Amino acid sequence: MNSLNVAQKLIQSHLISGKSDPGTEIGLKIDQALLQDATGTLVQLELEAMGLERAKTDVAVQYVDHNLLQTDFKNADDHLFLYSAAQKFGLCYSKPGNGVSHPVHIERFGIPGKSLVGSDSHSCAVGSLGMLAIGTGGLDVAAAIAGQPYFVKMPKIMGVKLTGKLPDWVSAKDVILEMLRRFGVKGGVGKIIEYYGSGLTYLSAMDRHVIANMGAELGAPTTVFPSDGETRRFLKSQRREGDWTEILADEGCSYDLEHEILLDELVPLIALPTSPGNVVPVRDVVNKKISQVVIGSSANPRLRDFWMAGAIVKDRSVHQEVSSILTLLPDRLFRI
Repeated sequence: MNSLNVAQKLIQSHLISGKSDPGTEIGLKIDQALLQDATGTLVQLELEAMGLERAKTDVAVQYVDHNLLQTDFKNADDHLFLYSAAQKFGLCYSKPGNGVSHPVHIERFGIPGKSLVGSDSHSCAVGSLGMLAIGTGGLDVAAAIAGQPYFVKMPKIMGVKLTGKLPDWVSAKDVILEMLRRFGVKGGVGKIIEYYGSGLTYLSAMDRHVIANMGAELGAPTTVFPSDGETRRFLKSQRREGDWTEILADEGCSYDLEHEILLDELVPLIALPTSPGNVVPVRDVVNKKISQVVIGSSANPRLRDFWMAGAIVKDRSVHQEVSSILTLLPDRLFRI
């Protein structure tokens, strides 16, 4: 029997049609679906047009985490529609204030070994939990909820070996920024990014979430991590240890493309306007004037990110010419 990497195991366990040869079309069974409010309205309308009675995925969740400000009646009406549609089709409904869809999904619904499609490009974040998670168009998500396979060209698999340990003041965000520095915003097109190696020992589940989330900025359809002891620890912290399954790459497995990042050598990085691929060391922009700072997003769910920013500004005041906003939850803004 051939040795398989994690991505190959996930694909083979969900393969309905086709062969998993790069560039050929495959059909995948989908276990879970993720919708957010900016795109979920179209998905729900498509389910209505299909005449669907009940969702056929194991789990489908309608999140409201994007268009939260009620400056007129439009968003409020959208939310009422999404709530009623979720009730009609049997979807879970996450109301405004529950949190950003991607970290909430791995906390409450993510299960290692399962597959997911989402109507948000960053749905790939759930790959941090050992899932096959793909952001795609609304019609594909609606079809999956209706029980249809998800069809896609089999991507190549890029294995990225992580070794060493992150230095002080260097975070998981710097790992994905290093990937963007090396490969640019099109470097992941047609590729599944799979991370492995001894460096994973020092990356928490939320660290992995940050890296998997921004795989979308590489253009990759999805990013996968193994489901290991850290995954188990995370699910145990969420009182869901029973959902844990170990999924590791087989010894001797291979990848279509291979790269390595030595974590010890990373430095704090930053993406400059106007592209996430325009990455330079932070030291290169020292004393550059800025006018606005926003801390926190669906790509930065870790409390450590907030701690690092807080440690930097401790006992200091924000400059009078700088607007600084901290977002802990999507509908709660703290101006500092």
